[in-house]
Amino acid sequence: MVVLIFFLLSIVSVGAILGALISRNQAYTALFLVLALSGLAGLFGLLDAPFIAVVQLIIYAGAIMVLFIFVIMLIRLPEGIPPEKKKGTIIVAAVLGLALGIEVYSALAGSSPGALVATQGAGLGHPTAIGRLLLTDYLYPFELTSVLLLAALVGALILAKKREAS
Repeated sequence: MVVLIFFLLSIVSVGAILGALISRNQAYTALFLVLALSGLAGLFGLLDAPFIAVVQLIIYAGAIMVLFIFVIMLIRLPEGIPPEKKKGTIIVAAVLGLALGIEVYSALAGSSPGALVATQGAGLGHPTAIGRLLLTDYLYPFELTSVLLLAALVGALILAKKREAS
């Protein structure tokens, strides 16, 4: 039964991402991304990582995507990419896709089938283990991320204030 749920969630996630790539309407793209992130939350739940699954669902599929939808509705982007910019976009996408493919191949070629199971520890993905890691081993990167997010927020407020004054 777990395998069936895994394949169902995988198909939903991949289908939603393909829908986001194919869709020409930005609002539909954001909704496809909500569906894909919800499917990924289900996959994290199957991996016995309940904290990551809930964070994925609440923060990414909920809050972040609602902000994306508000921004899309407020700025009213034109439909599609202009033809003169489309060629450069395709070239950049092809180069990045090739780099990602090489990276995935090298990662898969260097690992054995049981490598993921062997590296998982007891309690991986549970709030207690994540909290212990964030507040001991990864305290400085965690705090640095907080400072960077605060700086980005202050910068966005300053840029918004300048636009209102103009």
